[in-house]
Amino acid sequence: MGKIIAIANQKGGVGKTTTTVNLAASLGVLEKKVLLIDADPQANATSGLGIDVDSVENGTYQLLEHTMSVEEVTIPTDSPNVDLVPAHIDLVAIEIELVDKDNREYMMKSALKNLGDKYDFVLIDCAPSLGLLTLNALTAADSVMIPIQCEYFALEGLGKLLNTVKSVQKIHNNDLDIEGMLLTMYDSRLRLSNQVVEEVKKHFSDMVFDTIIQRNVRLSEAPSYGESIIKYDASSKGASNYLNLANEILKKNKEKV
Repeated sequence: MGKIIAIANQKGGVGKTTTTVNLAASLGVLEKKVLLIDADPQANATSGLGIDVDSVENGTYQLLEHTMSVEEVTIPTDSPNVDLVPAHIDLVAIEIELVDKDNREYMMKSALKNLGDKYDFVLIDCAPSLGLLTLNALTAADSVMIPIQCEYFALEGLGKLLNTVKSVQKIHNNDLDIEGMLLTMYDSRLRLSNQVVEEVKKHFSDMVFDTIIQRNVRLSEAPSYGESIIKYDASSKGASNYLNLANEILKKNKEKV
């Protein structure tokens, strides 16, 4: 099976969905087969790939309920080599519905076990919380990528997330690695941005990706057109950043094999 990477941070607005969508598109352009699973009830990854959320009938909800297989809920997208398990607002109810079930933390892991070698990478866009949805993603994943915004409160809550990762490693998923920490929304003109980069690299050194995602107007505009930055403006700084990230991940995982 391809590598499963959960993109998680309980803080909202740090670039999780932007990263999931554009990393998927970048890996697709580099001729890797990618499945994106939208595990956030806000369904921004679904709309960000041009899918009308109101038209979604089956997706992550049915996958976690085990009423449909992963093949049955997967749909193609306009991004080359990228398929999607879409989300809908109904996903809000899943945490309540799973709470009484046996093995509730393993619902996604179990649903993905028959994927085989169809995809090189499976990217899971997590909700901005450390609830049952995110726990399912971390239990199913081989690794977790943590986007960190280059802002004042960047490191706030990071300890809590790392403790959750340790807890998942200990109880549910011994093999869970940290793929890396990704610095996002970087503005080289701001002293604060540079200070955050220094702090994160000082504390986490090898765990931080070399690639930094810079603030970019085109990157902000792309989701409103239902397109990845690769499709919206392949010559933009944002597209260049995410292609660099995709190449860094490919290189990193080649070395690990």
